[in-house]
Amino acid sequence: MRVLVTGITGFVGSHLAEFLLSKKCEVHGIERWRSDTKNIESFMDKLNIHECDIRDFHSVRKVIDDVKPEKIFHLAAQSFVPTSWNAPSETITTNVIGELNIFEAIREVKINPWIQIACSSEEYGLVHENEVPINENNPLRPLSPYAVSKIAQDLLGYQYNQSYKLNVVRTRTFNHEGPRRGEVFVTSNFAKQIAEIEKKKKPPVIHVGNLEARRDYTDVRDVVRAYWLATEKCIAGEVYVICSGRDWKIKDMLNYLLSLSKVKVEIKQDKSRMRPSDVPLLLGDNTKFSKQTGWKPEIPFEKTLEDTLNYWRERV
Repeated sequence: MRVLVTGITGFVGSHLAEFLLSKKCEVHGIERWRSDTKNIESFMDKLNIHECDIRDFHSVRKVIDDVKPEKIFHLAAQSFVPTSWNAPSETITTNVIGELNIFEAIREVKINPWIQIACSSEEYGLVHENEVPINENNPLRPLSPYAVSKIAQDLLGYQYNQSYKLNVVRTRTFNHEGPRRGEVFVTSNFAKQIAEIEKKKKPPVIHVGNLEARRDYTDVRDVVRAYWLATEKCIAGEVYVICSGRDWKIKDMLNYLLSLSKVKVEIKQDKSRMRPSDVPLLLGDNTKFSKQTGWKPEIPFEKTLEDTLNYWRERV
């Protein structure tokens, strides 16, 4: 099976590529000319990599025409929430126009692959205590330009399914973590700081933002398995929540990471790490997706944290 992964060099894309190779797929991926390929270096010889900027329609159309994929996993995005306040135009352009280009290229090339759109729990934004756990029917109250861009992607997927019968499946995934996670993301960032302190590469001070927010975490290796199942067993046009159904306070996640190390640290709040508006609580309900696919998370978050810390211990 020919499969195309946008954002293949990224955190999730690299794990998905490995999973697809284990399924004996012919894996094609999109990268920009300046993409960092370290996440896929160890198995890059098994991949078919295409240089492409998803914001450029002609570039996207050429790849779609060359590959004619049977499945597309659309992961390429500006995915860091704080950056969306500093670069809102780039966030909207990359995330919305990039997806639009894929849909229009598919229509021009006259193919109809299954397309998984990686939407986000950030779409829910402001969630009240009496509205959890969050399912597909919760109201969307976005609190960042990133969240707005993801709602646009989500609804574009629905519209193209309804208007043109494209086989789009929308997945609203809650926080997913693990080895290779970018160091700007909180779980990976804490793990890297601890590894640097252990190696005496920085003073024993951990810089933090808001430690009171609560998040629903799933291991990335469980998530990519879910994405595959979404294209195998889900209904085109529908939206599905993917999550663990358990929430962790950021402070508790940090304390667990620290329990895996012998270092004694001071925790210091850094104003630059605070967001203009933060989502206080994200806790999901995966009932609809689990019933449709039989999926459930298998890797405990404690194992995810341990693997993430060991990943950074090998690299700092």
